[in-house]
Amino acid sequence: MTDDVLIVGAGPVGLSAAAELRRRGVRCRLVDRLPARLPYAKAVGVQPRTFEIWDRMGLARAALEAAIPLRGQLVWVNGRERARIELALPPEVPYGFAALPQYETERLLEEYVAGLGTAVERGTELLSFAQDRDGVTAALRTASGAEEEVRVGHLIGCDGAHSTVRKGLGLAFGGGAFPEEYMLADVEADWDLPYGYVVRSSHLADDGSTDDLLACVPLPGTGRYRMSMLVPPELSARAEGGGGGGESAGGDGVAHGLEGGPEDGRALPELSRIQAVVDRLAPEPAVLSRMRWSSVFRVSHRIVDRYGDGRVFVAGDAAHIHPPTGAQGMNTGIQDACNLAWKLALVVRGEAGSALLGSYDAERRPVGEEVVGRTVRHAAHGVEADPEGPRTLLLREAQLLVGYRGGPLTGRPHGPADAPQPGDRAPDCAGLTASVAAYPLRLLDVLRGRTGHVVLLYSADPAELAEAAQAALSAGGGPDIVAVLAREAPTAALDALDALTVPGYRDSAGEFARLYRPGGPTGFAVRPDGQLAARFPLADAARALAGYRAALSAPG
Repeated sequence: MTDDVLIVGAGPVGLSAAAELRRRGVRCRLVDRLPARLPYAKAVGVQPRTFEIWDRMGLARAALEAAIPLRGQLVWVNGRERARIELALPPEVPYGFAALPQYETERLLEEYVAGLGTAVERGTELLSFAQDRDGVTAALRTASGAEEEVRVGHLIGCDGAHSTVRKGLGLAFGGGAFPEEYMLADVEADWDLPYGYVVRSSHLADDGSTDDLLACVPLPGTGRYRMSMLVPPELSARAEGGGGGGESAGGDGVAHGLEGGPEDGRALPELSRIQAVVDRLAPEPAVLSRMRWSSVFRVSHRIVDRYGDGRVFVAGDAAHIHPPTGAQGMNTGIQDACNLAWKLALVVRGEAGSALLGSYDAERRPVGEEVVGRTVRHAAHGVEADPEGPRTLLLREAQLLVGYRGGPLTGRPHGPADAPQPGDRAPDCAGLTASVAAYPLRLLDVLRGRTGHVVLLYSADPAELAEAAQAALSAGGGPDIVAVLAREAPTAALDALDALTVPGYRDSAGEFARLYRPGGPTGFAVRPDGQLAARFPLADAARALAGYRAALSAPG
């Protein structure tokens, strides 16, 4: 074997998988059947949780410079303003919501992966594969038309709604399709609406159903939006006697994605059609111009019965598809890739047993099921009909509430029930100080660039921190260990903090204690994907970490 992992599909999910594997030293090959990145702003919204993942990778700054903020949503119904929704997160959340066209996300990730020594092999298609006890044999057709057989340890299918990998595994992909079809266009509007707000305007028929719709998501650039609306009957695939083609139909009965254009013989929506909908529904008059592209698309809702089998896995749209409501799809797929990659890296390097890979399905499929169910409800009944309170719903849409409590890697709860527990997202916090730095740091600054587990040890007593650090080291597994000195520790304790054999920071703002609620000397193990792995009394560090390490090392 020349490569440890073959990744099929170089969209945001496949590129994320490659990035997380390569930065952990895993050799991988990344192929995509398309000759180049598609120039379409398909997935646009980037959630705060995705920015936290990119921060850990060292990619957040580049993404922030390319994106624009999403500040909220303006809602009109039958010509009247019904709501102004503000996307205001708690102050301890380090990133907000943003808009970034998918091709820009792919460009940033592709450059990142190239910097780690892996280039996307364009025009290369997976034809078939077979796995055995020791690896996977895959047949590829390269851009030159030549066929090639490769042998790898594992295969990840990030190849979209019509995934060859999913079909090759024989995974069920249960669900259905929405009857509506939509037009999609990337245009500029000369209206004077507030910057950074999604604009949603609809018309309700007498029976309360929506018979006309306009949704506009801002994009980088002056007055630029990705607009979507119901397709007129004459552009419908059904009107042409077919079920669509190209990316949408895929020959597999899965109607999901863009369709229309020379490849399937269907006309693309013209600017005049988009303008007509804007004339009917826009909250103020606007002239559209500079249409970069347009298409017709359909939406399905489906999820696989399992996220992998043996040495082969699926992630992103290959595993779950659903309405674009709330910009959940790409972000969920990126988290799939991050969850799988750190586990796969440990297994490939011989630092964990193959049973660890089973936790990918156990953790991520329930998340996929929840996202599919929620987006379908929101598409059918509107976000305002969601039973959750506005604050909880916003945190869930930001993907800050994704957790794995009760999962196979979750340790025993410890401390207050409403404090972050094993399986939960490890909160960021501000106000960490060190003797040399003249400015306070965030916890994300401390975690950035680390590829393995990080153990945070909290106490007001430096001697207690030193003893716990030694115990954590003795547990094995090679985690990074960071000491956090409580805010109330005396000034004299700072010299002892500097003398520790592990990095040390002081919780000078008290933010760590407020958000983690340690309730005394406490240790926290943070997984490579930013979720809590364990929470334990500091005196119990050796036993707790050894137990978690044993769970990772279980044989397959």
